Amino acid sequence: MTGSLGPGDGSAGHDTTPELRASDRERDQVVEILQVAAGDGRITATELDERLDAALAARTTGDLARLTADLPSEGMPPQAGELVRIDQRFGDVTRAGRWLVPRRMEVRLMFGDAKLDFTHAVITHRTLDIDVDLRIGGNLTLVTRPGIEVDADGLERGSGDIKIRSASGPDTPVGLRVRLTGRSRGGDIVARPRRRTLSEWLRRRPPGRGSTGR
Repeated sequence: MTGSLGPGDGSAGHDTTPELRASDRERDQVVEILQVAAGDGRITATELDERLDAALAARTTGDLARLTADLPSEGMPPQAGELVRIDQRFGDVTRAGRWLVPRRMEVRLMFGDAKLDFTHAVITHRTLDIDVDLRIGGNLTLVTRPGIEVDADGLERGSGDIKIRSASGPDTPVGLRVRLTGRSRGGDIVARPRRRTLSEWLRRRPPGRGSTGR
């Protein structure tokens, strides 16, 4: 007697082993790979946004593997820490280059400046909460890049200026939201895009501008 073989009957050529479910840690690792790849210019901001949404919604390890199949995973930095504290008096401190952005920061400044440069930072979380305590002479500067938005609505200001200038266009997807809380009692807060170098300014000049003809 002949008949069709159903699932699970041991027929050759059929793999009935279910795919493993993805863990939160595995999703975080894929998000990290995607964000580093975007920072290196391997994928566009639009591709990053699409793949991040897919990674967060992925149910299996196979779903995650397909999102990074065309990207390198070697040399990935370790997962960023939960909390970073900066307590600076009478001096300056800078975070720049490929530094790991944590989930939370506590910044205490008096007669000193702190600069957090996100231009090449490795971002592995969608939000960064910064609790600040700025006293006399304590100034905080955030150097942002497209996709990073700064929110200072939760900040209590006694004195000092707050100036926030976005580096993103109206259609740029938000990859990191920086939320400032705490209080400023004499220091300034500035959030701005990276300043262009002289060579970058020259490349942006219209052809022939400033030249003299014969």
